[in-house]
Amino acid sequence: MTADPLASLDGKVALVTGGGSGIGRETALAFGRAGSKVVVADRNEAAGEQTARLIADTGGDASFVACDVSKASDVEAMIKRCVDVYGRLDCAHNNAGISGGRDAVRGPAADYSEESWDAVLSINLKGVWLCMKYELQQMLVQGGGAIVNTASIAGLVGIAGNIGYVASKHGVVGITKAAALEYAPRGIRVNAVCPGYVDTPLIEALTNDATTKAVIESRHPQGRLGQPAEIADAVLWLCSDAASFVNGHMLTIDGGYLAQ
Repeated sequence: MTADPLASLDGKVALVTGGGSGIGRETALAFGRAGSKVVVADRNEAAGEQTARLIADTGGDASFVACDVSKASDVEAMIKRCVDVYGRLDCAHNNAGISGGRDAVRGPAADYSEESWDAVLSINLKGVWLCMKYELQQMLVQGGGAIVNTASIAGLVGIAGNIGYVASKHGVVGITKAAALEYAPRGIRVNAVCPGYVDTPLIEALTNDATTKAVIESRHPQGRLGQPAEIADAVLWLCSDAASFVNGHMLTIDGGYLAQ
């Protein structure tokens, strides 16, 4: 095995959804630093294009594609664009996700809105499945690849107040395991990362005052929120040859949250 576990990503083609901000942006940048050619996908065109420019500004090779992962036609076009530009797809990080619908209602299950449920499940679960569907088709043609889905600690335990998000992330855990079993004999590895609370725009609404932020931080034994780069490092490791015997695994990155 090479001394540098990320050396195996040099020259590979990597796709990152939700690449316009947060964990997705940091992962895209990390792939670029590792020498991968990066396809940045996001439904926010300005943010996604900015990520691609940041990679290019440091000498990397990146391309942006607009994509709403809840739409099959968008996802199919995204994979086609990746192959048209770079010829193949070696690594995929299915990261696009939301915490709530447009109304952003949180609370007990009886008060959770149908709009929020449909919006969250459509992007967080259906979107991950659609991405895997078309990524797997391309990787089968090539004879291998690595996929990492973004789940959450909310996919491993119950968290009160946002039942749609919890359901979606439990679903991501399940489909990750199922796909890992189905495609392991075909040279494709499928894993997931399960972050704790990470300092990204996704949770800004939960940490918009010092008291609430302190409470959330205190739930983590390390006493702080995670940083996007810490999740990105784990994603790259799972995609690298250093993780060649890791498959169907849910990698928890939570500062000890679930150890309590």
